[in-house]
Amino acid sequence: MNESRRLYWRANLRYLAVLLAVWFAVSYGCGILFVDELDAVRIGGFKLGFWFAQQGAIYVFIALIFVYVYLMNRLDRTFGVDETTE
Repeated sequence: MNESRRLYWRANLRYLAVLLAVWFAVSYGCGILFVDELDAVRIGGFKLGFWFAQQGAIYVFIALIFVYVYLMNRLDRTFGVDETTE
């Protein structure tokens, strides 16, 4: 049982690391580092770099929450610790 818990936690941490890296890349990379390149594109009259800094990172974060829920539900089923297991 101890080995199963360790594998479960390791998979959970791997999911978290990947999802946080995506969020960091979008929020910091697109909102700060690549803002000049992204500003060449406009969305609704606003420069794309500004849009990512103000709105895009939030939308990506919300999408990542749903991805995390999906991945964790799948992981829970794999390890037999989901809500339907008695």
